[in-house]
Amino acid sequence: MARSEARPVVTLRSTAGTGQSYVTRKSRRNTPDRLVLRKFDPVVGQHVPFREEH
Repeated sequence: MARSEARPVVTLRSTAGTGQSYVTRKSRRNTPDRLVLRKFDPVVGQHVPFREEH
């Protein structure tokens, strides 16, 4: 089964400036804007917003 272009792999980068990142997949149809998720940043030791980067 081929990978779909409708669900690309995106990198989420920490807004705390630590360089920490997560990799996930998102639906372009349901979420056309940049994805922002609140995830744990181990460098800071707390949950911070992670934004999608291109």
